[in-house]
Amino acid sequence: MENQKMPISSVSNLKDLNMISRPVANFPPSIWGDRFINYACEDENDQAQKEKQVEELKELVRRELAITVDKPLQQLNIIDATQRLGIAYLFENEIEESLEHIYLHTYVENTCFEGSDDLYSVALWFRLLRQNDYRVSCDVFNKFRDNEGNFKNNLMEDTKGLLELYEATHLSVHGEEMLDDALEFTKTRLESVVSHLNYPLAEQVRHALYQPLHKGLPRLEAVYFFRIYEAHASHNKALLKLAKLDFNLLQSFHKKELSDIARWWKSLDFAAKFPFARDRLVEGYFWVLGVYFEPQYSLARKIIIKVFTMISTIDDIYDAYGTLDELELFTKAMQRWDVGSLDQLPEYMKPCYKSILDVYNEIEVEMDNQGSLFRMHYAKEVMKKLVEGYMDEAKWCHEKYVPTFQEYMSVALVTSGYTFLTTISYLGMGEIASKEAFDWLFSHPPVIEASESVGRLMDDTRSHKFEQERGHVASGIECYMKQYGVTEEEARDEFRKRLVKAWKDINEECLRPYRVPKPLLMRILNLTRVIDVIYKNEDGYTHVKKAMKDNIASLLIDPMIV
Repeated sequence: MENQKMPISSVSNLKDLNMISRPVANFPPSIWGDRFINYACEDENDQAQKEKQVEELKELVRRELAITVDKPLQQLNIIDATQRLGIAYLFENEIEESLEHIYLHTYVENTCFEGSDDLYSVALWFRLLRQNDYRVSCDVFNKFRDNEGNFKNNLMEDTKGLLELYEATHLSVHGEEMLDDALEFTKTRLESVVSHLNYPLAEQVRHALYQPLHKGLPRLEAVYFFRIYEAHASHNKALLKLAKLDFNLLQSFHKKELSDIARWWKSLDFAAKFPFARDRLVEGYFWVLGVYFEPQYSLARKIIIKVFTMISTIDDIYDAYGTLDELELFTKAMQRWDVGSLDQLPEYMKPCYKSILDVYNEIEVEMDNQGSLFRMHYAKEVMKKLVEGYMDEAKWCHEKYVPTFQEYMSVALVTSGYTFLTTISYLGMGEIASKEAFDWLFSHPPVIEASESVGRLMDDTRSHKFEQERGHVASGIECYMKQYGVTEEEARDEFRKRLVKAWKDINEECLRPYRVPKPLLMRILNLTRVIDVIYKNEDGYTHVKKAMKDNIASLLIDPMIV
C-alpha cells in the first residue's frame, strides 16, 4: 500500500496540517461499467408462455415423485437431480415428504432397499438425508470396510461410488473418524484415476475435487450440472427442460433486480466520491444471490445489497484511507446514529454516513409496514459493533501492534462481517425472522461462530500477502506465526485444520431438531458457501479475475439454451 499525500481541503478539524499521509490501497476499478444498468424486458407473451410450460413440467415431476414412492433408489435419484439442477425450491414440500418416508422406512424401520449393498446407492442415500438435515449414522458404511477398518480393495474400481462417497464425507460432524478416513481414501483414489476417465465422469470427478457439492453455491452448481446431466443418455428430459426454463426466468428476474439496484448505486456516485474504495456492486449482488436466489426473497436481496455496498465502502474507509482521528469521529457518529453527527465529520465522510442513515430509514419504513419494526434495533446494533471492530483494527495498524492470535480473533470474527450480514439477511425474510430468532442470533450460537471462522480464516489465508504488502493490520497468519514461532506454511496448515472443524460445527448445527426455522439456518450455510467459492484461490471480491468473471457471467449474462 502506498502512503499518498492527499489535500487537506477534504478534511475538517485538522487545519494545522497542509497535507495528510493516507494509506491508499489502489484497488482495481469495477470491470462492469454500466453494463447492468439497462434491462430490456422480455416480451410479455413469451414470458407467459414460458411460465405456462414451467407449470406443466412441474406437474410432471410431481407425478414422478408420487409414482416412485415405494422405490427409494429411484426417488433418491430424482431428488438428487432436482436439487443439483437448482429447482428443488419448486418442490420443497414434495421432497420433504419423500425424504421423510425414506428416512422412516429405510433408517428408523431398517428396511432394506434396492441398492442397499451398493456403495453409490448407500452414499447417495446418506448424502441426501444428511443434506436435508436428518441424523443418520455413518455406520451404514461399515459394510464397505474390512476387518481392519480399511475400505475394501474391490471399491477401487467403483469410481462412481467413490465419487458419491467423497461428496457425502463433506457432511461429516465431529466424532465421525470413518468419514474422515473416507475423505482421504476417496480423494486420493479419485485424484489418481481422473486423467484416465471418460466424459462426463471425468468432468464430474475433476469438478468435485475442486468444488465439493456441499460447499458450492446451489445455483452456480446447477449451471455446471446442466451439461453433465444432459450428457447422460438416461436423463429425465422433462426435468432438464424445466430446470433450463426456470433458470432463464429467474435470470431475467435477477437482471431486472440488479438493474434497479445499479441505477440507485450510480445515483449515489460513490465511485467518484470514494475513489479509494472498491466499487463492487455486481460482485456484491453475486454474493447476495449466493445467500438466496429464490424469487420470494426479492425484498431481502434488495435490502442486503444496499447495506452490503455501504459496509464495503466503510470497510475501505477504515482499511485504506481514513486517518485515526477521522476514524474516531466516524465511529462516534455511528454510535450516536443521528443526522446531527454529520457536522462533526470530515467532508469526504459525510456522503457515506448520510447514505447509511438513508438506507436504514428506507428499511425502517418497510419494516414498519410489515409490523416488524423491532428488527431495526438488531440491524443498528450489529452495524455499531462491526464499526467498533474496524476501529480496533485501525488502532492496531496505526500502532503497528501484532496481537496474540486469540486477541486478534476476538475482533477479527466480528470484522469478518458474517454476524452482520446474517442479521441483515433476515430483515426481509418475513414472519419466520421473529424476535426470538434475532435473540438467538445475538447469543452468538456455535453455527455463527463457525461461519465467522470460515469467513475470517479463508480471507486471511487468501489475502495475507497482498494486505501485508500494502501495510494492512496484522493478519491472523502473522499473529499466529509470531505467537507460536512457526512458519507461514505451518500457520496455513493450522488454519486448514480450523476450517475443517468449523465446517463440522456448521454441519452439526444444521441437523434436526432445528433451533430456529430452517430457512434462517440456510442463510448462514449459504453465506459460508459464498466465502468458499469467492475465496477458494484468492480474494475474488477485491481482485476480480477470470473465475469471478465467469461465475458472474454464468448467473447474470449467459442464458441456458433450451
